[in-house]
Amino acid sequence: MGSSSLIALENVSMRFSIPHERVDSLRNALLTFWKKRTYETFYALKDVSLTADPGEFLGIIGKNGAGKTVLLKIIAGIYRPTAGRVLVRGAVSSFLELWTGMQAELSGRDNISLYGALLGLSRRRLREKFDDIIGFSELGPFIDLKLKHYSSGMQARLAFSVAIQADAPILLVDEVLAVGDADFQKKCRDVFMSLKREGKTILYVSHNLESIAQWCDRALLVRDGRVAAWGQTGDVLRAYTDQTEAPGAEGGEGGGRSQE
Repeated sequence: MGSSSLIALENVSMRFSIPHERVDSLRNALLTFWKKRTYETFYALKDVSLTADPGEFLGIIGKNGAGKTVLLKIIAGIYRPTAGRVLVRGAVSSFLELWTGMQAELSGRDNISLYGALLGLSRRRLREKFDDIIGFSELGPFIDLKLKHYSSGMQARLAFSVAIQADAPILLVDEVLAVGDADFQKKCRDVFMSLKREGKTILYVSHNLESIAQWCDRALLVRDGRVAAWGQTGDVLRAYTDQTEAPGAEGGEGGGRSQE
């Protein structure tokens, strides 16, 4: 693993065991208690290696189900890999599942405090940044309305506006720039370009190849849970384009499976 890298993965695999028979009630559990259960092994990732250096903007691309989000969750510490080594030097701020943990019965104002606490922001920083959060979200007239009355776009805008206040050297971003309308998406892009100029290390998952080409120093193409291409952004984008245009290319992907 590189001594200067903030993030380094070496031969990382992530395996899930999926039961063939679904047990969704106590009665079914009792009826099948003595029956041997069988499972299907699903590899979401297989032997993935990568590095991300300080200040690097790394793009991660691939079709739906390729394993991109699982990869970010391993780096974030949400998942522990089945095999391989993971090194992360520094605090991580994750833009993976915005507004997870926010409460529908609380107001937008109360959810700023709640979500900020979940992200590790201190009360002092939340007080200092409260007006900035509301201003960036453009939700001032609705800030005392209960979250359940917000549209999904409004919820995402509020969550994003809180999340960007987290002061971490490593940012993990999963399609977050798709939230809100065109004007708000531009504000999001401006924020990430500013963070890049500040020297943050950013891992960015997106289907928007134009943004990958514009921002990313290097890129990783994931296919069926494996590294299909890794290196200079232009080379990886060409590999992805060749993959999608190849005869017989499928519309979706998933990791390899085996029976056990």
